[in-house]
Amino acid sequence: MDFYTNIERRIDKDVRKMDTQLVWARDPTEGYIQCRITEIGAKDFEVTPVDRKFAKRTCHIDDIFSSCEGPQDHDDNCELMLLNEATFLDNLKVRYYKDKIYTYVANILIAVNPYREINDLYSSVTIKQYNGRSLGELPPHVFAIADKAIRDMRVLKCSQSIIVSGESGAGKTESTKYLLKYLCHSHDSAGPIEQKILDANPILEAFGNAKTTRNNNSSRFGKFIEVHYDAKCQVVGGYISHYLLEKSRICTQSSEERNYHVFYMLLAGAPQQLRDKLGLGKPDDYRYLSGCTQYFANAKTEQLIPTAQKSKDYQQKGALRDPIIDDYNHFQNLDKALSRLGLSDVNKLEIYSLVAAVLHLGNISFEEIPDDARGGCQVSEASEDSLTITCRLLGVDPTELRQALVSRVMQSKGGGFKGTVIMVPLKIYEASNARDALAKAIYSRLFDRIVALINQSIPFKASNFYIGVLDIAGFEYFTVNSFEQFCINYCNEKLQKFFNDNILKNEQELYKREGLNVPEISFTDNQDIIDLIESKSNGIYTLLDEESKLPKPSASHFTTEVHKAWCNHFRLGLPRSSRLKAHRILRDEEGFLVRHFAGGVCYNTEQFIEKNNDALHASLEGLVQECENPLLKTLFPSGSTSPRGKLNFISVGSKFKTQLAELMEKLEKNNGYSQSQYLPLSKQRGMHYNLESKLYKKLESNEKSGINVFQKFGTNFIRCIKPNSKMVDKEFEGGLALAQLKCSGTISVLELMEHGYPSRVPFGDLYNMYKSYLPPELVKLPARTFCEAMLHSLNLSSKDFKFGITKVFFRPGKFVEFDRILRSDPENLLAIVTKVKKWLIRSRWVKTILGAACAIRLKNRIKYRNKCILVMQRMVRGHLARKHHRPRYQGIAKINKIRLNAQKTIEIATGLKNGREVIINEVNDIYRQIEDAIKSIKENEKITSREIDSLHTVVMANMNKVTVDLNSKLKEQQQAEEQERLRKIQEALEAERRAREEEERKKQEEEENKRLKAEMEARRKAEELKRLKQEEEDRRAALALQAQLEKEAQDDAKYRQQLEQERRDHELALRLANESNGQVEDSPPVIRNGQSDVTSMVPNKLIRSENVRAQQQALGKQKYDLSKWKYSELRDAINTSCDIELLEACRQEFHRRLKVYHAWKAKNRKRTTMDENERAPKSVMEAATKAPPLIQPKHEITTAQHRYFRIPFMRANAPENTKRGLWYAHFDGQWIARQMELHADKPPILLIAGIDDMQMCELSLEETGLTRKRGAEILEIEFNREWEKNGGKPYKNLGSQIL
Repeated sequence: MDFYTNIERRIDKDVRKMDTQLVWARDPTEGYIQCRITEIGAKDFEVTPVDRKFAKRTCHIDDIFSSCEGPQDHDDNCELMLLNEATFLDNLKVRYYKDKIYTYVANILIAVNPYREINDLYSSVTIKQYNGRSLGELPPHVFAIADKAIRDMRVLKCSQSIIVSGESGAGKTESTKYLLKYLCHSHDSAGPIEQKILDANPILEAFGNAKTTRNNNSSRFGKFIEVHYDAKCQVVGGYISHYLLEKSRICTQSSEERNYHVFYMLLAGAPQQLRDKLGLGKPDDYRYLSGCTQYFANAKTEQLIPTAQKSKDYQQKGALRDPIIDDYNHFQNLDKALSRLGLSDVNKLEIYSLVAAVLHLGNISFEEIPDDARGGCQVSEASEDSLTITCRLLGVDPTELRQALVSRVMQSKGGGFKGTVIMVPLKIYEASNARDALAKAIYSRLFDRIVALINQSIPFKASNFYIGVLDIAGFEYFTVNSFEQFCINYCNEKLQKFFNDNILKNEQELYKREGLNVPEISFTDNQDIIDLIESKSNGIYTLLDEESKLPKPSASHFTTEVHKAWCNHFRLGLPRSSRLKAHRILRDEEGFLVRHFAGGVCYNTEQFIEKNNDALHASLEGLVQECENPLLKTLFPSGSTSPRGKLNFISVGSKFKTQLAELMEKLEKNNGYSQSQYLPLSKQRGMHYNLESKLYKKLESNEKSGINVFQKFGTNFIRCIKPNSKMVDKEFEGGLALAQLKCSGTISVLELMEHGYPSRVPFGDLYNMYKSYLPPELVKLPARTFCEAMLHSLNLSSKDFKFGITKVFFRPGKFVEFDRILRSDPENLLAIVTKVKKWLIRSRWVKTILGAACAIRLKNRIKYRNKCILVMQRMVRGHLARKHHRPRYQGIAKINKIRLNAQKTIEIATGLKNGREVIINEVNDIYRQIEDAIKSIKENEKITSREIDSLHTVVMANMNKVTVDLNSKLKEQQQAEEQERLRKIQEALEAERRAREEEERKKQEEEENKRLKAEMEARRKAEELKRLKQEEEDRRAALALQAQLEKEAQDDAKYRQQLEQERRDHELALRLANESNGQVEDSPPVIRNGQSDVTSMVPNKLIRSENVRAQQQALGKQKYDLSKWKYSELRDAINTSCDIELLEACRQEFHRRLKVYHAWKAKNRKRTTMDENERAPKSVMEAATKAPPLIQPKHEITTAQHRYFRIPFMRANAPENTKRGLWYAHFDGQWIARQMELHADKPPILLIAGIDDMQMCELSLEETGLTRKRGAEILEIEFNREWEKNGGKPYKNLGSQIL
């Protein structure tokens, strides 16, 4: 009964040990929740959430990460004790609820949208605080990134880029706004040029932003805003490039979305006189405002909007609320901004007239002509007023506009007179399309014109550098996705590729080139998606252009060609493979699914061809070219010689590809080259250029410059995160934020920065920066020596930086020191030079002191050697004297020994009863003879040895005579004592015999131990020969197996990537379903390119699973399924089972789970934790990792063989001078039963299986390689002697005890 009680206590002890491990476990809603491990399963861990509102769950090992005790709050996520995605997410969440919306990942800024205003976060006082401050000196902020860009531009003399990315609603537009605010206000109050750059924002937002379901102020276009600086780093101008305005929004919106803000601002905030002049009413009156018709307003401005201008929904539901947007006030701001740009009232009226004309144009409807056999149409009578107002605003004749809308002009090329003009009537839907095309063309060209006006107002002539801020629409996905979403997501793919290459790929290549030992980080490369879209041979854009050039283009034919061209591509799928149920109603020829880096998006291709061709037909274009409206006439110049015909047109997709390619090349140049490799910007391009102009021309490489072309100072990244899908404050959806962090590559950056060095500077650059301030004695120093002296003089820890081949690298979180070094302020430079001189003087002083100490040590050594020589001389003289007088004092010594015998003789004689006096007299005579002999020897220095020996012989003969007499007299007296003496002698002989026998036994035991060790060595050699022979026989098979394993590894990596993609697709579909009240199936029949993914992907997994299962069966010949057994049940079976086969199977499964657990624990250990809990010597663990992946035959289960091993051992965190310890292991069969560590300076560590499993080696005997180590195996008696000597109890086999 006590035995089973002890087993239960052991199991409870193991469970308690696991229960103390606080971890993060994956949760679909919260992202990660804190739990404690309660059970180790076959492939998963069972965890219990700390918060009881969550249920107990089982999670895969890859979804569990270690957790720190207590909340974390760090400005830089690289400072986290545990660097993993769970602690990263928790840090963001904790800071978000504290209104700390900014954090760093190295030099990448993470910005979480607060959806409300935070007091003094962007005030002028805050701008001054961040002015000139190093990154990391103050809390993270968008101003810190802007200031870093300015200082990098000033110090490195090269242009900078800031890429603001994120999903729609993540806060990109606001971040861009505050970046520009800092760039224009950082050193002084905004001047005329700076104010005009800032005024561009409200103008662009009015004409290019709109309300969507995910963002109230969503940018429906992309922009790259350049702020140009002269040689003194003063703002001298700017330039704005824009991309892909969403034209479809002009004509249609969903029920909860609005058209562009300017329409509502004009209706709500324009003066009544202006509204009357433009014929404007309320939003309900216009077809192009058919979505949401409510205004954005606050309590005050709501009263200022006339009731006549309020829509029905507005009157019923009230105004839309947003802390930033207000249609009434924003119109006033827009009007003032246009005035500050230099536009007169007439110019502004022309712009407002075209905006109103677009609204009125949308109200023109068409009806069929009853008697027209050609199927034509006409403008309906209800639309005559709208037609009249539109013509008045556009400055065209109503009759001509009516004719151009309902018909188009064609020019014949054969069958009659060449060049004959034919009027072709249009059907109702064709006329409606022509009307919408005209509205889109007018608005888009008006937008282009407004951007051009802004650029004209902020010209630059003497620009040396610029800081560019890129703000482009984030990754988009809706229930219905069309051409606009396709282009936007393609752009985001390119930006993600740029991020991967420059932050992840190139960063790791740089570490290798510079000789830094940084572990490689894997990441998903999205180049295959980009090739799918932009490939010149069969990319989707190419196929779309080819389809548009056909006589009768068809969306279904285009879609079929796409599926045909990419039938075996994982990234492309059929609509019915979508996770969202609403997409599966699409037929194969109606759309396709693209698996983007952020998740799968299903595109409806119905309008792809129409949206890819934005050209007006000749009738409408000719009409607007000859209009009387001066602004409209400028937008459509009549002298343009654009090519006509389907074969010559330039599609929207082609234009966007060209623009995007030029943008990416510009970003690459800013990121990869120094400004010394560029011409001055004012010479490279004119004052008014666009993205289609030629790119910057490069000068010849300046080889003498110390700038390395691979330095990455030109690009800064800001990752905007959307905290929740409801757009409300103080709500953080962890699952949503985690998905964004993963898709943006930030998690991979976090893994890289765990060992990486994000900041660096070449030795030459750092030296040249200080060269002019250095005194003559320091100028002579090599660049690397100077850098080393400077860094040591700043008292930086050696762990915070590392020297490469050409650069010095800094660890994350050390930007304060790094930026302090890179500052070019003269006072700061002089201060650092002073510190360097002090450090050099100190180092030279130390060398001088060390030299003096060496001289003193040499002097003391010379004195010591002189003393030793004197001692040697004294010893030699003494030796010679002793050699000369040795016969005399040896003779005296021998004669004196006779005196001792005489004394003993007198003592013995005192015991005689008869003849005592005679013996004493004779002895006294012997004394006189001794004295006479010694006297003669002392007085005669030349006495010989022979004479001394003769004197000794005479005295000794007389002494022997006396002794004989004494012995004869004592004989009788000694006979009584003889028996006693003999007995004692017998006892001594017996003791000597026993000692000889004990010595013989020990000798035999040593010989037996030698024989056993020889047998062990012979067995080891035999096993080694057998192993070598087996390896030779299996060499060819091993090559084939290696190839198979590599193929399986590639398949497995591909499959894991596909699983990750599927998970992202599922998360994306869930988010979309929550927004649209759709349905998502957890396990849909995934079909791709006409083939079922179930047959193309799942069988690979099943085959691999079957292979693994077959290997396990071959390895163990198990007839037991232990995959569902708990950890405690396995331990219980090992301790109590009588079934040998079950016992062996349980031990194998138990140790396999221990391997999985320890591998997870090693992966998630704290950054500061050393390998203190080593379970085996490093050589043993390395032998297991290097073991070949071969299947060893399973031996029959018989009585377990006990083997014992001993090897030297030193812990990884031990000091340098620590003596090696010993590691002992007792293996019961293939698994360890006892383990012991002995160290000179530490108490012994004794571990026993069943009690200390978590701290013991989990490897099998074969995996450890101990049997192949010469001299490692020892005898049982040797192990037990040390075990018991250090307090271990005798080993008892639990299984045999039960038996």
